[in-house]
Amino acid sequence: MIQMLGRQTLALERGAVVAAGAAVGGKREGEGPLAERFDAIAEDGYFGQKSWEAAETAMLGQCFQTVCAKAGLEPGALRYLISGDLQNQCTGSGYASRGTNLPYWGLYSACATMGEALGLGALLCELGADPVCAMTSSHFCSAERTYRTPLEYGAQRAPTAQWTVTAAGAAILRSGGTGPRITHVTTGRVVDAGVTDSADMGAAMAPAALDTLLSHFSDTGRKPLYYDAIITGDLGEFGRGILAELLRAEGFEALPAVFTDCGCLIYDAAAQDVHAGGSGAGCSASVFAGHILHQLREGRWQRVLFAPTGALMSPTLVQQGESIPAVCHAVALEAAPGTERPKPMPPAKGTAVEAAEAIAQAVRAHRKGADAAEAEDVARRAMED
Repeated sequence: MIQMLGRQTLALERGAVVAAGAAVGGKREGEGPLAERFDAIAEDGYFGQKSWEAAETAMLGQCFQTVCAKAGLEPGALRYLISGDLQNQCTGSGYASRGTNLPYWGLYSACATMGEALGLGALLCELGADPVCAMTSSHFCSAERTYRTPLEYGAQRAPTAQWTVTAAGAAILRSGGTGPRITHVTTGRVVDAGVTDSADMGAAMAPAALDTLLSHFSDTGRKPLYYDAIITGDLGEFGRGILAELLRAEGFEALPAVFTDCGCLIYDAAAQDVHAGGSGAGCSASVFAGHILHQLREGRWQRVLFAPTGALMSPTLVQQGESIPAVCHAVALEAAPGTERPKPMPPAKGTAVEAAEAIAQAVRAHRKGADAAEAEDVARRAMED
């Protein structure tokens, strides 16, 4: 049974179980802090193909086969295949899906596509139309050619610019079984803050993230500290900072204690020279399928709000002076019942992943019987440590 909460949130009675996740990445992603969370890393950006567009199709196809194998399913056993990417007409997904002989939904919400795919897939599972595969991808080289300038041009990148992730992420959703469950789906609204700079996607998308998070909290009656981690994507470093300020202005002082972003997690921005961090439909998808699911299965996080964001732009309209609208789709997840949290270990210093884990530990330890100010103070001490 599906229950409507407020204007934008759907609550699932059974919840959709994430039976398996898979992530495939490029060479740069294999050099980042989440390298061990990928199932496969390519040696170069071509994935054995002759063009970058074909490489993205091959990468997404490999991810699809991997997630089916991890779930113990033959691809033909799926009821629906839901996919999207950043290429024109979503050709990466369409070409990767041909030959599967599966009912196919092609989606586009830019970098928020994985959130949209998971939400739609969860609703299908609640209706009994499962199992479902939700997957998305992006490729640095094909995206640069589609949205910005040819790589041969050698354009200088602005400090606010983000690096499109070469990666694919996929998840198998079922109506039963064991594993992390999607319990709520909050569908985002299109928000336009008037930003016209295509090199500052974080500023364009942060207001959309704010709108969806506020709607989720209002619809569900939950507070930010209900979750061990609230993970947006892909705002990057600048966008994450903007969202934190917007949330503080709305009275959510405690949110930064449990807040992180896929675009900040996937790369070491200082060491890898990716400016403001990662972006692309494959960024949130691979972080979800690789890292977030791992944390839920290991019991490190019990409750997660995953809220990827997307800039709904085209280079033609940007060149015509149009502003950049954005959207954010969120899904709430809970670890499988009985998943025990491991004994906390002091994290090593220096990475966003380790800081996020320390924050989640502090917030979870003080959720019961603690007010927001106390929990935030504990989490800030964890960050400083």
